[in-house]
Amino acid sequence: MPLFAISFIIVVNVLDTLQQLEHNVYIMNRLTSRQRTQVISALVEGNSIRATVRMTGVAKNTIVKLLAELGVACERYQDRMLRALPCKRVQCDEVWSFCYAKQKNVPADLQGQFGYGDVWTWTALCADTKLICCWKVGNRSASTGYSFIHDLAGRLANRIQLTTDGHRVYADAVESAFGTDIDYAMLVKVYGADRRETEARYSPAGYMGCHSMSITGRPDAAHISTSFVERQNLTMRMQMRRFTRLTNAFSKKIDNHAHAIALHFMHYNFCRVHQTLRVTPAMEAGIADHVWSIEELVSLLDRSARIAA
Repeated sequence: MPLFAISFIIVVNVLDTLQQLEHNVYIMNRLTSRQRTQVISALVEGNSIRATVRMTGVAKNTIVKLLAELGVACERYQDRMLRALPCKRVQCDEVWSFCYAKQKNVPADLQGQFGYGDVWTWTALCADTKLICCWKVGNRSASTGYSFIHDLAGRLANRIQLTTDGHRVYADAVESAFGTDIDYAMLVKVYGADRRETEARYSPAGYMGCHSMSITGRPDAAHISTSFVERQNLTMRMQMRRFTRLTNAFSKKIDNHAHAIALHFMHYNFCRVHQTLRVTPAMEAGIADHVWSIEELVSLLDRSARIAA
């Protein structure tokens, strides 16, 4: 075979290979709007990533990439929109989870590094609109509490009545962020002795009662409660698979954990109609004028791309 013919065949094969590579990279891994909607619909309804792979046929790495990009877009949008909130009564709490491994199983060389072991999500919920005003992913330290409460203070338009649990970090953080311009109370719940280990693994200690403490201002005793925000903790565990206890669906990377939380709160605030309110929390708070669809939520990716451009 002449040399020029061999060279021609080699060039054609190289071009074919490049075309196949371009197709695999830019076409096969690019999800349509419908596919994105299917993936996000599965995730916000409490399915794990592997279950979403089986349901949609989309590759695991592609789903993780979509979650990361949309999580960032959701966090930025809510950070911009959740301002000058008309809340009057706010409840705060922290919900536990873990990342990479349970705290007792974290390797010695990773001990003390955030993102390995215990992770706490601090949430602030408006008792009237059920809106999640802000959240903070971190540990249970004073620095995380300080940052969380100062973020909350910067998002409110009015003086509020605030209720938290008895975590000592709150008292100093609230004083630092609000001063005396707040009606603040703590609700301390009392539990009985732990049950036997075989029972306590699945059931909490018996609830014995609670007592409230007015810390600042004149909080209305009838509204000293953390019931709504504690109910939101259940919603988080039901709607995010990585928060479900005693499974292997826990977060392996802290960044993906934070992205999933941002997506969850975007869906909760703007897309999910509250059973009691009959509208979304964002509509009740006057931030949105309609119920967002999943397609509209996914379109935040395109908005972010336009802003970046």
